[in-house]
Amino acid sequence: MERLTCSTPLGTMTLVGEGEAITGLFLPGQRAPSIPAGASPVLAEGARQLLDYLAGRRRVFDLPLRPAGTPFQRRVWAALSAIPWGETRTYGQIARAIGAPTAARAVGQANHRNPIPIFIPCHRVIGAGGALTGYGGGLELKRMLLQLEGIL
Repeated sequence: MERLTCSTPLGTMTLVGEGEAITGLFLPGQRAPSIPAGASPVLAEGARQLLDYLAGRRRVFDLPLRPAGTPFQRRVWAALSAIPWGETRTYGQIARAIGAPTAARAVGQANHRNPIPIFIPCHRVIGAGGALTGYGGGLELKRMLLQLEGIL
């Protein structure tokens, strides 16, 4: 396991990888694990794509991701990954998309536990009434990411 810290326009972010996949992204203000620093090709490419996204030059990520989670969480994260750039979904819409129409709260919990935010775009999930709801990096960061995508 290794980490790569990069300075972004939104603050310092830390990518974590294991082998040939990205397994975590720590947003500004989040405490990254104390593991060896490294510059593996996948982490370097992840940092490059992240900076391109934040500069408005990238809408889709092309990276090997390996988020650790339960089967339910992985279904939710797959549904999040299918939300196109510049669009949002509600927790209820995600629940219906994964075949669990009454699981909107569980979807919210899976969203909260997303270990690779931005790459798995949990910031694109909003409340049923269109309100911005919780985000691991804070609502201001969520607002900035949605503004970047032209949603707000």
